[in-house]
Amino acid sequence: MKVKDVMTTDTRWCGPETSLAAATEIMWIGDCGILPVVGHRGDVVGVITDRDICIAVGIRCSLASDIAVKDVISGNVFACLPDTDIRDAMEIMRAKKVRRLLAMNPDRSIAGILSLDDIAVAAESTALGRKLDLSLADVALTLKAICGRALAVPQNADRPAAAAG
Repeated sequence: MKVKDVMTTDTRWCGPETSLAAATEIMWIGDCGILPVVGHRGDVVGVITDRDICIAVGIRCSLASDIAVKDVISGNVFACLPDTDIRDAMEIMRAKKVRRLLAMNPDRSIAGILSLDDIAVAAESTALGRKLDLSLADVALTLKAICGRALAVPQNADRPAAAAG
């Protein structure tokens, strides 16, 4: 199975000068949680997620309408080709710890977006007896790798526990 078999092709996008409020509206109308950020030459300069917007608004003393997308994005774009095998795309997601990948054509234009949700729906189809070769266990392992965190060390880990008295 290829990325193009399960990716979302109705891709919304915004520009670097777009306000976070406008980006949020685009996401709301498009029912999506990520937008590619396309520069003035048509090149992808980054992505912005609903989480990026929430955190940016939460840590600044500004309205979402006063913050530009370019001030929030990191510029890291993780992508694959539409013809990439779905398992290879899932490996990229695991390695980069991302839930979504841009599917980019060889000319670097956006073909679509592959989300873990898209993969889960495809895996569910497989579980229901359809022809796709993807399991829900594959999805679970990818989600676990993306969400995996190092165990937190308590601040007082080097001190012995107080004796009960």
